[in-house]
Amino acid sequence: MNDIFERLVVAGQLALRSLRLNLVRTSLTVLGVVIGVAAIIIVFAAGDGVSRLISGELESYGTNVIQTEIKTPGKETPTAAGVTSLKLSDMEAINKIDNITTSYAASLGQQKVSYAAESKKIFVFGVSAPYPEIDSKTKLASGEFFSEEQDRGQALVVVLGSAIKDYLFGDSEAVGKAVRLGTLKFQVIGVLEEQGGAISFLNFDDMAYIPINTLHKRILGIDYAMYFMHQVRDVDAADETVGEIESLLRERHEITDPTKDDFRVSTMAEMLDTLGVVTTAVTLLLLMIVLISLLVGGVGIMNIMYVTVTERTPEIGLRKAMGATQRDVTYQFLIESLLITFWGWLLGVIMGVLVSYVLSLVAQNFGFNWQLAFPWQGIGVSFIFSILCGLLFGYRPAKQAARLDPVAALRVE
Repeated sequence: MNDIFERLVVAGQLALRSLRLNLVRTSLTVLGVVIGVAAIIIVFAAGDGVSRLISGELESYGTNVIQTEIKTPGKETPTAAGVTSLKLSDMEAINKIDNITTSYAASLGQQKVSYAAESKKIFVFGVSAPYPEIDSKTKLASGEFFSEEQDRGQALVVVLGSAIKDYLFGDSEAVGKAVRLGTLKFQVIGVLEEQGGAISFLNFDDMAYIPINTLHKRILGIDYAMYFMHQVRDVDAADETVGEIESLLRERHEITDPTKDDFRVSTMAEMLDTLGVVTTAVTLLLLMIVLISLLVGGVGIMNIMYVTVTERTPEIGLRKAMGATQRDVTYQFLIESLLITFWGWLLGVIMGVLVSYVLSLVAQNFGFNWQLAFPWQGIGVSFIFSILCGLLFGYRPAKQAARLDPVAALRVE
């Protein structure tokens, strides 16, 4: 055992000496490994950041909510394509279920909003009056939200997001003023606090909120909603409530085959589980892509190791003539390959963590609630693959060096 340890120490010393003598070439060789490792770190950090961001947005609704959304019959993925079956009357029927306290319906449209000389095309979010009661992150900065009576009466009232209020009115008071949405004039009755952290193309601070009946009847000319959000009394009975909602909607939509459902009902736990599956799949897909760059770096290491063996053929012949075995020579060049990949891994980790930190700062600067979690998993995965690359791409050159005939090697000039 001591003999093997001594051989490894000697091989390591020779490998370090060789790398120091060719510092520029060594640095260029590890560049591919550095980029590959940094990409792995960034993928894991970004995946975790996105997952935490979206989870935080969903959890802001609380755990006591159930969502009913449109779904193309026969498909698991919800989509708006041709599905017009969720009526406001469906929501009213669902509200009669014992475990449901209240619900809101939501639809989305696009209109040009204008005030004085300012105008802008924005999303108009039509919702029911209980919206701020269920969506806990929606807070009023001034004024009030519209009432059930205003919703039923298709009142021309609007609550502005913080960003669109600032765009139209600046520091002036908006409540009580009139803005134009499309061709209709709406009275501003409230302004929301800044929400930030938009997780998609929708920026909730840059939207106008109006009664859903007003949006349906006076602007879009439709009578169906995109989704419902229900608040439940007993969270422990949420799964049973989902079953009741499904049975009720199948009866109302005259659906006998559950595979033909034109809706999907989900608890918050199910939505978070689905989110976890999606983000994990995306992270793994990106990981497979970035591993290609690490393999490219490994190929570069193998090529350099072949060049090194050729350049140091006389040295190899001298070592073997003085009693070094094939195993000693193999150890020397294999350790050299591993040191290159380890050095690349270390630099890659530093670069990946720094870039991930910068990305989190940029995201926070844009209003996203992006918290950087130290990517231990990415560091571990990148270390394993880096060592494997060192072994895989260093073995063949090392064996070639070990097989050299000492007499023939000494003759090489």
